[in-house]
Amino acid sequence: MKNILITLVLAVTITALLHLLGLFEILAIDPVLLMAMRWICIAGLFYYGHQKKSLTGWILIMLVAGFGFGFDAPGISVNLKILSEIFLRLIKTIIAPLLFGTLVSGIAGHASLKQVGRMGIKAFIYFEVMTTFALFIGLAAINISKAGVGIDLPASSSAPEATAPQSAHDIILHIFPENIARAIAEGQVLQVVIFSILFGIGLSLVNEKRKRVVLEFCEGLGEVMFKFTNIVMYFAPFAVFGAVSSTVATYGIGVFSNLIQLLLTLYIALIAFVILILLPVMLIMKIPVRKFFNAIMEPFTIAFATASSESALPVAMENMESFGVPRKIVAFVLPTGYSFNLDGSTLYLSLAAIFVAQAAGIHLTLGQQLIMMLTLMLTSKGVAGVPRASLVILSATVASFGLPAGPILLILGIDALMDMARTSVNVFGNCLASVVIAKWEGEWGNE
Repeated sequence: MKNILITLVLAVTITALLHLLGLFEILAIDPVLLMAMRWICIAGLFYYGHQKKSLTGWILIMLVAGFGFGFDAPGISVNLKILSEIFLRLIKTIIAPLLFGTLVSGIAGHASLKQVGRMGIKAFIYFEVMTTFALFIGLAAINISKAGVGIDLPASSSAPEATAPQSAHDIILHIFPENIARAIAEGQVLQVVIFSILFGIGLSLVNEKRKRVVLEFCEGLGEVMFKFTNIVMYFAPFAVFGAVSSTVATYGIGVFSNLIQLLLTLYIALIAFVILILLPVMLIMKIPVRKFFNAIMEPFTIAFATASSESALPVAMENMESFGVPRKIVAFVLPTGYSFNLDGSTLYLSLAAIFVAQAAGIHLTLGQQLIMMLTLMLTSKGVAGVPRASLVILSATVASFGLPAGPILLILGIDALMDMARTSVNVFGNCLASVVIAKWEGEWGNE
């Protein structure tokens, strides 16, 4: 099976390279031959998947199949987004009860209040250091590639409606739930986390007899939601197929040629962040790299294909617990990181903000760029609570620095592909954060 896998990876790589050569008109290749190569590779992957019978394997296979189907059958593929939307809806039903059950049982049943406070301080220090590195790697990457220089903006372009930047008051206020039912309905993860932490602390102060009843319910709720997640995950390969094929059918491949430099800049910067920052963290903390990559492969792939961190959260929590991170730490660090440790999104914001200035022909001094990075360091913490997430924060930031919002239209065209990359790195960074905090607490592998 290993030889078959190596052969299939080589075949897919060669086919992808030939497609790129044809796209950039470097080499003339018969389209029929390319189609035949695509579907021979996909058929081989399906055979491998049938023999291997691995959910992660099927997710990767359907990712490749989605690209092929979206390219060859755009009329059908454009409507397959419904598969990913069904999956996302099912996942969203899991988030709130899963977080509530695991956090409350973790705080009231296993952890001391002193430990919760200590974990919070360590987590926020780690989050701030990582997101700062991400911002500056994005800044360096866009200044080296100059992806926005020389772009001719369409005269008729109308920018998205500008959004007022969030004030510190708004960001802080958004952390705390006004109505827990509303927070659950709107998918406000951080607010659910705050409510669950306070509920868990309150429960830990109740007498043992009353505490045991509620605690057993919360522990049972967490277990049920993990089983619920396992059921929903069987639909993940179909969701990945629908999401990728729909994206390719809607935006095409040739349409990205003018923005390929920006796209490559983001992907290279994210890879550099993983290699230069996250990998050394793993080595310093003596985290087994190969085992860690195996543990995050499934949530990473789901996040990449669906461009949704939420879709990967339940399986990421389960996999990190299996990797040796205690549930009480997983339940605290992962959801909190989804609001404060969005490494991929913060890197994207720094890169995209400078791209807008370059596309508009406006030169920003190093001092101006550093001030913009400081602003993004604060405003990016509100990404999770803002509709349209990173694009809204980007629009607000460029407006506050007097930059035109028109170039954001260029980014909108490829935002789906950029979102896939930044979201998957968000998941990678948060999974690693849970292991780092567990090691820092001396509890990795204890449960």
